[in-house]
Amino acid sequence: MTTPSQQQDLFPPQVPESTPKTGSAAPKPSDPPAPIWLQRASLIVLVLFCFYVGALMTVLPWSPRYWDMNSWMHAHPMIDNVLQRGWVRGLFSGIGLLDLWIGISELLSYRDYRA
Repeated sequence: MTTPSQQQDLFPPQVPESTPKTGSAAPKPSDPPAPIWLQRASLIVLVLFCFYVGALMTVLPWSPRYWDMNSWMHAHPMIDNVLQRGWVRGLFSGIGLLDLWIGISELLSYRDYRA
């Protein structure tokens, strides 16, 4: 067993850096950005995910096969009563449209971050 005096500090005390007196502090260099291929791959995954989920949430509430004849909802009549209302279907479709818009805006506003 080690005594507390022999243990190393997990979080050593941080010494504040001296700031220049000129008033214009130079920005601290940050971590380098991810490689370009990884940035583009993550954009593709995000956009495909937003399009897929957005399309499902927009279309499925109005599809009788998946929304009206759902056996899980028929097994829970109180939930089925709420989910069959038009405003709930519209809410789901609105969230789906919002998700589609997020995917489109991410696609249009993409910029490569280079070191």
